[in-house]
Amino acid sequence: MKHKILVTGGTGYIGSHTIVDLIEHDYAVVCVDNGSNSDTSPLKTIKELTGVEVPYYNFDLCNLQSGETIFQDHPDISGIIHFAALKAVGESVEKPLLYYKNNLESLINTLTLALKYHVKGFIFSSSCTVYGDATTVPVDEETPWQAAASPYGRTKQIGENIVEDTLRNTEMKGVLLRYFNPAGAHPSGKMGESSVNPPQNLVPVITETAIGKRQQMTVYGTDYPTRDGSCIRDYIHVMDLARAHTLALQYIFEGHQKISCEVFNVGIGNGLSVLEIIEAFESETGVRFDYVKGDRRPGDVVSIYSDYSKAKKVLGWEPRYSVGDIMSTAWLWEKNRSKVK
Repeated sequence: MKHKILVTGGTGYIGSHTIVDLIEHDYAVVCVDNGSNSDTSPLKTIKELTGVEVPYYNFDLCNLQSGETIFQDHPDISGIIHFAALKAVGESVEKPLLYYKNNLESLINTLTLALKYHVKGFIFSSSCTVYGDATTVPVDEETPWQAAASPYGRTKQIGENIVEDTLRNTEMKGVLLRYFNPAGAHPSGKMGESSVNPPQNLVPVITETAIGKRQQMTVYGTDYPTRDGSCIRDYIHVMDLARAHTLALQYIFEGHQKISCEVFNVGIGNGLSVLEIIEAFESETGVRFDYVKGDRRPGDVVSIYSDYSKAKKVLGWEPRYSVGDIMSTAWLWEKNRSKVK
């Protein structure tokens, strides 16, 4: 019998790509999303790509009773991938209470339901922001946490603690996936990042500037102690990231996980600066665009990239897509959604 997986935040960027990977690996999927930063168009694309119409609930998981409706309809849910959260670092600095309430209350409610309905596996969408402004790079799963650079990052630190504490004396197993910087799009060009609110992460800002939706982009900070003065990040293709969730569920369902909670970094294992990413985009696509140099942005760390050797050894996961693939797929998606040849 297929395992049935509840994907929260499932119409969002990472959630929708993960649903495709789950279906392609023979999982049944149920989707819930409150629509705060996405519409339902990815569900149509998922059906086009996989032939499967995914059951969808337009609920806010900060309401426990709404969430319970899903389990009453689908009592056979055996796994949860919890993406549902606000994610803009800059906005979290401006509206910290909004982030604490939304990100933590929805997590607590989802875990409450997972325990009540005897869910076997829980995958938490964490982030490299838990490491704060790391004193050494690359970071591995044992790297000590520094103070979070933003309220968003702190909600991920607290969220990890909540999952670990909740699962410690239960039968449910949990995996905390610490993402680095997801980017790129489905290779078909039919699905990519399409948030309702203007994106703040680098690659969609680049593609929107290059295609003319933005007059110019700003490189926030060119005086950091890095090789070219701009921040350094680890950019992971969204389909590689999606695959990590499927493998984490498989790890749990096949009985390989012995402790209550495991942690894995999911990144490409290489740090690239903001200016290098712009150069990679221009090199891959042949498209040039304007950008200006601005002041540092609150909440940004100087440099962080991953050591993903644990995920490779334990889950059998490693990135298949290059930075060039990230740029080419992101640009194909941008041209398709903007109807530009």
